[in-house]
Amino acid sequence: MLTVLLLRHAKSRWDEPGLADHDRGLAPRGEKAARRIGKTIAARGWRPDLVLCSTARRTRDTWELVEAALPPPPAELKLLKGLYLATPSALLAVLRRQPDSARTVVLVGHNPGLQGLAVALAGRTASPALREKYPTGALARLDFDVESWRDIAPGGGRLVEFLRPRELD
Repeated sequence: MLTVLLLRHAKSRWDEPGLADHDRGLAPRGEKAARRIGKTIAARGWRPDLVLCSTARRTRDTWELVEAALPPPPAELKLLKGLYLATPSALLAVLRRQPDSARTVVLVGHNPGLQGLAVALAGRTASPALREKYPTGALARLDFDVESWRDIAPGGGRLVEFLRPRELD
């Protein structure tokens, strides 16, 4: 079985005029949400083997705060420029290229691609909440009854949980 955790970056700052979109950091609310998601991942025992993270500052900052809540050792981190504002099909292609030794992969990215990928992979198991909105800081866990990342496909995943920061303790 393979597991993917699709994490949308936490709430970003908009108060720095002239700053490129790629370079925006997290708002205080986003920092708090990222820490809450990290604690939730740790509490559920969802240990990632590999993290695929967009190079945008807000995704890197989100992962850094999430990772701080996880027990050691840290997962391998790959910063991938191609994840920045990627389409669902591009994100799926990246997942399919990962080593089969990584049984749980976290993908930290952006909307609308992340939501599109989550809905496509979950197929009929996609919840109404997942279909409606993928807010900043949200996390979807999908499990696949396959042994190779090459074999994951739309409709082939089972949505285990869809977590939104505002619903967490």
